[in-house]
Amino acid sequence: MSTEIQTESDLRVKYIRGERENMDVEMMEDSKQAEPHSEKKPPALRRSSFRMFTVSLGVLYLLILTGFVIRYFLENTEKHKLSIFSEQLETKFNNLSNSYNQSQNEVKQLQDQITVKCPEGWKRFGWSCYFKSTQRKHWYQSRENCQSRGSDLVIINSKEEHEFIIGLSMNEESWIGLRIKQKDWEPTWEWVDGSPLTEMFWPTGWSQYLTGWKFGACCDQQGKWTQSEYDYDKKWICKKMISYSCS
Repeated sequence: MSTEIQTESDLRVKYIRGERENMDVEMMEDSKQAEPHSEKKPPALRRSSFRMFTVSLGVLYLLILTGFVIRYFLENTEKHKLSIFSEQLETKFNNLSNSYNQSQNEVKQLQDQITVKCPEGWKRFGWSCYFKSTQRKHWYQSRENCQSRGSDLVIINSKEEHEFIIGLSMNEESWIGLRIKQKDWEPTWEWVDGSPLTEMFWPTGWSQYLTGWKFGACCDQQGKWTQSEYDYDKKWICKKMISYSCS
């Protein structure tokens, strides 16, 4: 009895083992059959990543292409603007050049037409004419003589003009248009046209005596101004602006 039970138990064990072996074999076969199938179809995640990469690459390509197009457009636009601006500048320059040349021609024509003249017996310096008398008179008479000639006693405005007057004086004193006038109850030197002294050529260390009867003369041995009473007889120097006459 016990032998039969043992035999039956062994058969059950063999049967169970056989079933397990068959199951393992079937699972292995199913796995082998599934492997080629899995190689032919990639997982969904891999396919999605590939699509995203392709789309990104396309977008990048479009962006690069758009950038090249925009750059080309801007460069050509700027070149066009620069070309127009350059043409405008060249036109303006030509107009200015023509205007300048025309002005120069007009100035030359006017210079050719205008003749600068000083009266006979007068000498020219700059844009003025000067007359040195050969007679002698006191200051008031000297001024009247200049006024009768359409001028006045000379007013000296610069060092260069002063040097010219020294040459006219010829180492002797001549009346000039300098006098003492009362201003605000104070005596002061001024020119005959009322203008103040801007250049002074008094001797070094000279002390002036400001009275209402002092008048200026030019020039001493050093070419400096002197002062005298009005009733001293001296030669005089007249000055007037140059007159123009058109030919």
